[in-house]
Amino acid sequence: MQRKRYPKELKDQLVREVKEAGSVVQVAKRHGINDRTLSRWVRESKYSSWEKAPDEAKKMQAYVPSPQEFREMEKENNQLKQLLGEKDLKIAILTDLLKKSNPGFKTNLK
Repeated sequence: MQRKRYPKELKDQLVREVKEAGSVVQVAKRHGINDRTLSRWVRESKYSSWEKAPDEAKKMQAYVPSPQEFREMEKENNQLKQLLGEKDLKIAILTDLLKKSNPGFKTNLK
């Protein structure tokens, strides 16, 4: 049995459809192509786009925040941790109250 060949334009079109629709299976069914084949085309397109990228884009530096930005992010992070701790405590208290007020009520809230 001979392998079926698909033109590059069709492959590119289907890869764009997958990126827009988000579902390889749907696009493959719509066009009568094996979903594994289409998945391979999508994967290959990611690698080829990286290879086509200019060298400057590949050598970009990682973002390093200034000391002031770092302090602000650290402060926000601590506030979020405190808020999360309060929410966890509230959930634990409410779960405990629920168990005490309804001893026959079985809960698996974890």
